[in-house]
Amino acid sequence: MGETVTILITAIGALAIGVFIGRLLLQKVNKKAAQELEEKGKLIMKEAELTAETLKKDRILEAKEKYLQLKSEFEDEVNRKKNQIISNENKLKQKEATLNAQLEKLKRKEAEVDSAKENVEAQLEIVRKRKEDLEKKVDEKVKALEKVAQLSADEAREQLMETLKVEAESKASVLIKDIIDEAKLTGAKEAKKIVIESIQRTATEHAVENCVSIFNIESDDVKGKIIGREGRNIRALEAATGVEIIVDDTPEAIIISGFDPVRREVARLSLHRLVTDGRIHPARIEEVVTKTTQNIEEEIVEIGERTVIDLGIHGLHPELIKLVGRMRFRSSYGQNLLQHSREVARLCATMASELGLNAKRAKRAGLLHDIGKVWPEEPEIPHALLGMELAQKYKEHPEICNAIGAHHDEIEMTSMISPLIQACDAISGARPGARREVMESYIKRLKDLEALALDFDGVNKCYAIQAGRELRVLVDADSVSDTTAGQLSFDISQKIEKDMQYPGQIKVTVIREMRAVNYAK
Repeated sequence: MGETVTILITAIGALAIGVFIGRLLLQKVNKKAAQELEEKGKLIMKEAELTAETLKKDRILEAKEKYLQLKSEFEDEVNRKKNQIISNENKLKQKEATLNAQLEKLKRKEAEVDSAKENVEAQLEIVRKRKEDLEKKVDEKVKALEKVAQLSADEAREQLMETLKVEAESKASVLIKDIIDEAKLTGAKEAKKIVIESIQRTATEHAVENCVSIFNIESDDVKGKIIGREGRNIRALEAATGVEIIVDDTPEAIIISGFDPVRREVARLSLHRLVTDGRIHPARIEEVVTKTTQNIEEEIVEIGERTVIDLGIHGLHPELIKLVGRMRFRSSYGQNLLQHSREVARLCATMASELGLNAKRAKRAGLLHDIGKVWPEEPEIPHALLGMELAQKYKEHPEICNAIGAHHDEIEMTSMISPLIQACDAISGARPGARREVMESYIKRLKDLEALALDFDGVNKCYAIQAGRELRVLVDADSVSDTTAGQLSFDISQKIEKDMQYPGQIKVTVIREMRAVNYAK
């Protein structure tokens, strides 16, 4: 038992010594690890300081570059503003010089008026002197008459008064004629001045649209898709739109030919949608052409709205805005009707302001003066009277209605705006190169050619293509058989020969297409 206790005590002592030694060793290891961590921390701090210093230098460089860039931009902006100010100062100097020149003109006119006034006063003085001379002569004549003719004073006075009356009437008529001639000369000069200044202040585009539109494609591979197998896609597109599609060797381009700008635009937009979609076949072509025809009406309204906004015209009826948009696709003797109407509107506003009239009302009348030309139906009255009726229908001012109806002298002018519209219409249309009567007569001939064929029974659509050298007639398959189609073509050609005048020959093609449609439900 004693030995056991001794061994146990010895073991406990050894264990305590081991624990003590272990703690010493652990403290030594922890101290060494702490020193290593401290050294690592110092290294990390040094690296962080170096990195921070590098980043600081980089940010400083970036800030300097940004500063230099902003400084350069600021200097450029300052230079631009400076140049703009210099340009504005030059413009102001030019305007000042113009105003000084006008002031000098006014001073010269004032001097001329003063001179004319002095001349009139001199003439009046001469008249007074002549009157005094006449009075003296009258007295002498009275005395001579009393002595020679032994007339009474009353009788002599009557003869003298008659003589003076004739002489005064003669001189008065001469004076009145001189005054009227001078007034006409002055008025003509002022009128020419106003017209010339109005033309010079109105900047317009003088380009005249032709009868051809170009449709650009990305590659010539698309031409094959547009043509289709045996040309069926081209035929379907021409039948649906009424234009001629010309596919030749022109690289990356297809020519759309037709006298009607609306048809050409529908064909161009339809081709664009078909090429973009990639599905090109007769059924798809008809679907796209139908949708495009509906969309072109929306575009017409947008064109009308942009036009009235550009001209600063407010409160115009939506139907009149639509008619204004239709002018974009119409021409008068080769001159675009919308461009012509915008030009007339600006000229009228300028002249009205020079004459002290209502410039806004004149501009409105100038824009609407030819709306009768774009009415969808064919009326029996001149376009000026039709335009006046449309303006009255949509509650336009009576002066505007009169100006529209009277600009071709169909009715009497009742306002000062009416002669302005007539003059500005002549200025816009009569300048060299503005209109081409050959183009107008050509378009009229094509329309008459289509109208002639539409009068025959069974004809649904009719298109004049190839500059009027071919007439394509689409007939109703139920009303016209294959046998009667040939007779119809002959009858149309005979009527063309009888009723129309044209160069060369016209090919009449009657197209009859039978369609059977059913629906699977």
